[in-house]
Amino acid sequence: MSNVYEERATMIAAGELQWFVPFGREHCKSHPSAVNLQLRQLQPASELWSSDGAAGLVGSLQEVTLQERDKECWQLRKGVGPADNEVEFEEELYAAGNMVIWSRGSKNQASYVYKAFTVDSPVQQALWCNFTVPQNKKDGTEVVEQTVCIVQNTCVNVHSVSGKDFISPLPFQVSTLWPTKFGLLFERKNVASEDPVSPPREPLPTVFSMLHPLDEIAPVVCRSAGPFEASRVHYVSDSTLRIVFSSCQPSVIMTYDTVQCTHTVWALRKVTAEEQSMVLKYAHQVTTPQNLMVPGILSLHLRGISKMDSPASPFHGYSLQGQSRMTSSPGLHSRTHSPSISNMAVLSRAHSPGMATPYFSGSQRFNATCHSLLGRAQSLLASPNSSFSDSTAAPEAEPIVPELCIEQLWTEAFLPSREKSCQASKVFITTDLCENKFLCFLVESHQQLRCVKFFESNDPSQLIFVAATTLPAKDAAPLENNDAMLVLEANGSLVLYTGVSRVSKVFVSGLLAPSLGLSSTTSQPCTPVETISTPAKAVGRHLSCLEEVVMPSPVSELKGSTKHHESSWSWPEDCTFQQGAPHVLALRDPVHNRVTLVSCLLLDLPTLPQANLSVKCLQAIKFILPKETAVKVLIKWYNIYNAPGGPSSHLEWNLFLTCFMTLMGYNTDRLSWTRNLDFEVPLSPVIAPKKARPSEMGSDDDWDYQLGSDYHNQVESRRLASSLHLEPLAATPCMDDLSAPPQLDPSAPLFPHLPAVFFVLHLVYEELKLDDLMRKGARSLVVMLQQLARDLQLKEYIDMYWRDYPSFIKAFKECCVIDAAHTEQMIRPSFFQTEPPCVFRWLSSCLRGNAVTPFPYLPGICERTKLLVLVRARKVSVPSVSFFLSLCSPGFVISVQFMYTQSSIKPNVPCCSLAEKLVTWLTSSGFTLKDLESVPFGVALPIRDAIYQCREQPCSDWPEDVCLLIGRQDLTKQAHKATLLARNKSVRLTPEAPAASEADDEEDGMGDVDQEVTRLIWSRDLRVQEVRRLLQSSRPVRVNVVHLPEVSDHEYIEEKENKLLQLCQRTMALPVGRGLFTLFSYHPVPTEPLPVPKLNLTGRAPPRNTTVDLNSGNIDVPPNMTSWPSFHNGVAAGLKIAPASQIDSAWIAYNKPKSAELANEYAGFLMALGLNGHLTKLATLNIHDNLTKGHEMTSIGLLLGVSAAKLGTMDMSITRLLSIHIPALLPPTSTELDVPHNVQVAAVVGIGLVYQGTGHRHNAEVLLAEIGRPPGPEMEYCTDRESYSLAAGLALGMVCLGHGSNLIGMSDLNVPEQLYQYMVGGHRRSHAGVNREKHKSPSYQIKEGDTINVDVTCPGATLALAMIYLKTNNRSIADWLRAPDTMFLLDFIKPEFLLLRTLARCLIMWEEILPTEEWINSNVPQIIQVPASEDVNVETLAQAHDYIIAGACMAVGFRFAGSANSDAFECLYKFARNFMQCLTSSTPTVMGHYNLQTCLSMVLLSLSMVMAGSGNLRVLQLCRFLHKRTSGEMNYGFHMAHHMALGLLFLGGGRYTLSTSNSAIAALLCALYPHFPAHSTDNRYHLQALRHLCVLAAEPRLLVPVDVDTCKPCYALLEVTYKATQWYEETTVELMAPALLPELHLLEQVKVKGPRYWELAIDISRGTQHLQSILIRDGVLYVKLRAGQLPYKDDPRGWKSLLAPSVNNRNPEVRTFKPEAISTFTSDAALVSFAEYFCKPAENMKHKQDTLALFSAILYECVTQENPEMLPTYIAIDQAVQSLQRGEMCETFALWQIKLVLELCESRVLQERRRDPRGARGLLLSSEFLPVMKCSADHALDRWLYDNRQALRSYVSGQPFADEWDTSMLACFLVYHSIPSVTKMAATDLEENSSFPELLLRFTQLGVPVRALLRVAPLLSRWHSG
Repeated sequence: MSNVYEERATMIAAGELQWFVPFGREHCKSHPSAVNLQLRQLQPASELWSSDGAAGLVGSLQEVTLQERDKECWQLRKGVGPADNEVEFEEELYAAGNMVIWSRGSKNQASYVYKAFTVDSPVQQALWCNFTVPQNKKDGTEVVEQTVCIVQNTCVNVHSVSGKDFISPLPFQVSTLWPTKFGLLFERKNVASEDPVSPPREPLPTVFSMLHPLDEIAPVVCRSAGPFEASRVHYVSDSTLRIVFSSCQPSVIMTYDTVQCTHTVWALRKVTAEEQSMVLKYAHQVTTPQNLMVPGILSLHLRGISKMDSPASPFHGYSLQGQSRMTSSPGLHSRTHSPSISNMAVLSRAHSPGMATPYFSGSQRFNATCHSLLGRAQSLLASPNSSFSDSTAAPEAEPIVPELCIEQLWTEAFLPSREKSCQASKVFITTDLCENKFLCFLVESHQQLRCVKFFESNDPSQLIFVAATTLPAKDAAPLENNDAMLVLEANGSLVLYTGVSRVSKVFVSGLLAPSLGLSSTTSQPCTPVETISTPAKAVGRHLSCLEEVVMPSPVSELKGSTKHHESSWSWPEDCTFQQGAPHVLALRDPVHNRVTLVSCLLLDLPTLPQANLSVKCLQAIKFILPKETAVKVLIKWYNIYNAPGGPSSHLEWNLFLTCFMTLMGYNTDRLSWTRNLDFEVPLSPVIAPKKARPSEMGSDDDWDYQLGSDYHNQVESRRLASSLHLEPLAATPCMDDLSAPPQLDPSAPLFPHLPAVFFVLHLVYEELKLDDLMRKGARSLVVMLQQLARDLQLKEYIDMYWRDYPSFIKAFKECCVIDAAHTEQMIRPSFFQTEPPCVFRWLSSCLRGNAVTPFPYLPGICERTKLLVLVRARKVSVPSVSFFLSLCSPGFVISVQFMYTQSSIKPNVPCCSLAEKLVTWLTSSGFTLKDLESVPFGVALPIRDAIYQCREQPCSDWPEDVCLLIGRQDLTKQAHKATLLARNKSVRLTPEAPAASEADDEEDGMGDVDQEVTRLIWSRDLRVQEVRRLLQSSRPVRVNVVHLPEVSDHEYIEEKENKLLQLCQRTMALPVGRGLFTLFSYHPVPTEPLPVPKLNLTGRAPPRNTTVDLNSGNIDVPPNMTSWPSFHNGVAAGLKIAPASQIDSAWIAYNKPKSAELANEYAGFLMALGLNGHLTKLATLNIHDNLTKGHEMTSIGLLLGVSAAKLGTMDMSITRLLSIHIPALLPPTSTELDVPHNVQVAAVVGIGLVYQGTGHRHNAEVLLAEIGRPPGPEMEYCTDRESYSLAAGLALGMVCLGHGSNLIGMSDLNVPEQLYQYMVGGHRRSHAGVNREKHKSPSYQIKEGDTINVDVTCPGATLALAMIYLKTNNRSIADWLRAPDTMFLLDFIKPEFLLLRTLARCLIMWEEILPTEEWINSNVPQIIQVPASEDVNVETLAQAHDYIIAGACMAVGFRFAGSANSDAFECLYKFARNFMQCLTSSTPTVMGHYNLQTCLSMVLLSLSMVMAGSGNLRVLQLCRFLHKRTSGEMNYGFHMAHHMALGLLFLGGGRYTLSTSNSAIAALLCALYPHFPAHSTDNRYHLQALRHLCVLAAEPRLLVPVDVDTCKPCYALLEVTYKATQWYEETTVELMAPALLPELHLLEQVKVKGPRYWELAIDISRGTQHLQSILIRDGVLYVKLRAGQLPYKDDPRGWKSLLAPSVNNRNPEVRTFKPEAISTFTSDAALVSFAEYFCKPAENMKHKQDTLALFSAILYECVTQENPEMLPTYIAIDQAVQSLQRGEMCETFALWQIKLVLELCESRVLQERRRDPRGARGLLLSSEFLPVMKCSADHALDRWLYDNRQALRSYVSGQPFADEWDTSMLACFLVYHSIPSVTKMAATDLEENSSFPELLLRFTQLGVPVRALLRVAPLLSRWHSG
């Protein structure tokens, strides 16, 4: 029988043949430039013109197609798509002429062009290549850039998928390019002979690499080691080596030595630093007789080639048009060159063709061959007077550093008898069915395929090559999907191999069977040339007279090469054809499981079957067998499965069984259950067309067939039998009873491995038991397993299978005999267990706390077993899980060390409880809810329980897949950032436009404030509309002047215009406030310009609504009055743009206005873009353009904008930009630039911003000097000096922000002392530093002498001190800033400066600021509060008092900015009211109106800072009151202050508030400087543009709960916990969100409170990143409403909730729940349908009231407890118990599950949880349900035991069963009570001891619970006594 298993000449069927035409060829025909390009190339111009009209054109076109056709080449590959794209597709890269077409297509989608390229000169080669680009230097991450490389004669075009294009010039002629893992390899074309007369020298390298298109081409080095010498490293310069193959995975190349005729495999890797130094050192030692370094020549050669016209470079005039694709990238790596050598044009790579150098100045440089260059060079060197020899040792002769190294791995054995031409024409890597890898190369001249097996060593980079095998072959192609290769044999037949094992021949219908006898003389192909163009490749195979071997390229280059065009259409003589059926000449383009047969037919080969069960069994068998045996088995199965006329899918398992039983030595004809396998097919005419069609009516035979069927035997139902009056089943008689039982054939290939095969199949069976969907498969498999178990005499296994399928297994009795002698042959693997591993039993022991042995598993096959075993391990919390799994492998057992840490839980997921660990671990293992649904309910319950625990108390920053698993949609959506970030639009809660006219919305610029959210925050009034009314500046104002009778009309008009001018002061100040109100509220559309509301300075006079205009000329209007207001208007419009918007440089430029009068607005818009971070996207060129215009406003906006965008980065390019505008930062010799004063001020502040907090020494020194910059001799530096000095002070403060006394390296500058001097005055110090020359001659205008002008320097110096010592609590510095305490000193200081000093002092003593009236008053010195004498200047004292109070109020505002602190608010509000009363009182005060107004403005701003973003009504009333005051002293500046306060109060529409970080305080100090402009053009004391810097202090802190189901914002109760500080304990407050959160560093945690919504805690103590990321993305926090609850908006008190009535009574009467009410609890369609069909009483369900009631109760429980996924579990338990009560269990799976559920309830972990005082709940199942079910099950089994004691007794005593006994219930009893098998009980000597204590001891050792023993003990005692 042995020959049965030998491989016979089998044949398998391949799929249908299809004609194959490369898609690119079709596409090229329709290419628009195809005609022109080809005509230009193919015909001389004269011919073109002379040809007459159309006929000539057609003729030339015909010529074109023929000529073009022979240059075409293409390659196919498996599609490389995104990771989530499962679809298999193919890609084709087709090159012909000047075109390259990259197309894609799949089985279910037609091919389409993905990318098409046209280049200037003919394509030499096209290939795919991946380049790796380092993404992040810190963590070394790399991004793979997929590209297509197109090789032309002089350059390589590289086009990446992401749209980048590069052109790399080729410094030498290249024969072939090879793609590798690292980039491209270039093989230099070998020149016919290296000049023999030249003196001996090191040969030039032949192989070069390029790791990125922007990198230099570098030579490749080789590390070789002889047997006796140390390894040496040298350039690859052997011209006899040709590369024939390269591979990315593994990274190897294969070369052919043309002299030795051998192939060698090399590992390709990055070069090490040591090898680099070795090769460079070595290169320097080797010198030529002329002392010329070779690498020097090489590098000269590569970098720029002599202008000598080499023979190979005809001078073409090239045009630049075709190169338009090339993008000029300024970032190319240029190499520095010393002055160039005469005679050598050193052309730097940095000059990309599109830039300075004309592209073809060096066309000859590309064409020049190395040979011609060096030949010339040496002849030059020989003549002593040549200019070249003088510079031979020139410094540019530095070598290029190599990047890649090759190391030899394997070389073919050298055979002296070899012919010369045995170079491999095709090389590929293939894998066999057992994952062995082979490198195969086809030697066509010998018609051999040589296969070398290789595998990875312990070091993955080292491959080990073992013996080579040779197969006869004419051609071959790998089939990746099949783990096989198709070989074309010399006789023309196709054979399939896996590795080097022959599988079978391939039968292809429609192909000519190989018959060499035919010698037909017809020599033309059977089809016209047009349709089946066999490319020249096919011909090339037969031309043995090739003069030179042309290198094959990875594109399968056409072998014919261009010399043989004329022969390409005449068939060679030895190609015989038979009419009608084509021969296969060659194979090419294997993709997936298809291969192209030349002549262009596409063949589809079958893969191995995909049906789950047989695949799983195959994997297991393959895993356990030795590889050789496994390959044999798989080949056998492949052949049987794919025989011509292969099987239908449901026959597959039967085929599999027959095949494997045979391979194990069974005679399947003699076993009754295998004999009938063929007839188990339903006899339908579709499936079995050969069988007779049965009659439509049916016959008695059908019934007999049904009764005799296997199914009937297995599913024996007593109730059905009794109702149909059927005979009780008899055991099926065995037909072969009379003859001897069949024997196994020991020569079968799998016979020695029977135990191993049996064991792994058993493990597969255990795996199938854990998948509800594969239960049918388990049942199919158990038939084979029970047979093997019987024959191997494994009683424990048979017993176990019987317990699983009692009524099914009972029917099988057959046994086969295995000779004792042969039993010795069997290999029993070490992992084989005689105790059958049962996963349910194992889990059960685990739960009961018994000791367990590790459970065996097969890696990669029994993954679910592994997962669920480890779940249980985690559940009982054992530290290491090696305890739980043992790994089966072909000869040993390894203990698997699965530690918790090993699972790939992200480290940022902190796990607290066991449940959390379990859930995060499951997710990391790829386990999903869908998987959970197919896990049996008893096994799944612990997982569901853990999920429910996590759902109740989740972690806010879990990854999305964890949230998905625990079923929290709110968290899942929160974690689902990917899509939101992809759209780059966080949840835009779309604002509904109010009912007002849309035109108003558009023009006032405030329509984008999110109204859904503002309506929730301020739901009871219309304050937002009121703010919009106050801040709108786009409509005419109302000019109401009473026309008195004595006033003439002309005077009346003047009066109206004067009134309008007053109102316009207010209108012009509005944009500053509007910008703050609409901050970051708009996402612009990239195709539309930004809408900018116009600044309307006209009025309307009632009653006739006549227009009043300022341009009538009746009154004097200041010039340029609107220039700054327009700027502010532009800023306000730009600040609307949210930082997350998608805008780019083009959009910014697109917004540039055409008209010059809007230039100021655009300048403001640019500044705003800087403040929201978008200006960094503006191209440097555009920035330069805007600055060169010399427009003052644009320069200010740009400089401040880019500085704000680069805050604190010390960016060098921005520093240069700013320095040009600051004379002090320019070198002393530089030309004086005429920079406008305001631009200088902006640039100085810009330096402060860019260097904020860096403590940069040089800038600090310059800025310190600039504070006291004296006026110059002419008019320079004489006007507006105050603003410049202030700016220098602010900038100095920012540079040294918060450094205090720790100013590193600045002690010699004496910064604090110098600032103090600037503050109080004194002699000016001599200027040190670069600019001392400039200040030598004094000013001719201003006579200051040598003292410091304190009026100029004091404010800047004061604020600089405040910022340097901010929050340092440095008392000595603070004391300098105290207000003077004598009248004499008070007279010397401006009252305004007292405000600044008080503020500065308080900011330094930050911790001492208190929000109380007493503290504010304590800042006023005693002398001011209680004047010492009568003759004091009351005015001085009053002003000093009020300014100091205002300064202290500002300090409180800074200290409590954005906190909405009620104490601070009340305190400041009181002072504001005081100032208001003084201001509005009719009696004139000593203070003066202006001073009072200034103080009031500052206090109002302080109030707004504290209440920023809160929209406080009382502050709004103050602002509105001041808004209405337009007469008297109310100037532009005060209006600006009041409206800034209003803007801050509603900052960002209530989404933003202020921060108190150092950076924020610095920004606020710049913005809120307490000296506001007197009129709209006033910049004397403070640059108006700086007012907008307060945006830098804004931070988003509004948390908006959004209902995850409706996606609408809603109310939710938050619990905010503050950390303990020195002022208060840890405190918890409740907020109703949407609410502004306090500063995050003050918080411990933020929690969404129940019971309305699912709870969610965000723990901030571990880090604020998560909460910050939520706040930045519009503050959206998703919340989920719990079942039966209503949102707060609909039910503020919670009295309408469906669960409200049951508050008093925890367990309401079940029947009170009406199924109709289900829809109010849940919208889940499945649950609603369940209520509809299973819980409503219907007519025919009267007798099932109990069931209905139970279902309703279950449904109510599941829905109200929010675990609807438990519904199937409840019902499954109920069904199982009912079938147990009816005695109808034919499988014990359901019972096992109930047992596991009950054991889980009694487990230690759960009992501990129930006792937990914190009220942790018990198991998911309701507490009443399980005990009832347990009782029912116990009762049913006890009742059975009472009636059937004899059955149990005979089982225990090992007697055979009587046929009438119900073995199903016996099996249920044994399973339910964990009673061990007979053999186990027999082994425990139960005979002698019948006393109960003895039994108890023995049975406890066997793991039998006491309750089971109580039931069995009486039987045992009686049996022993009896």
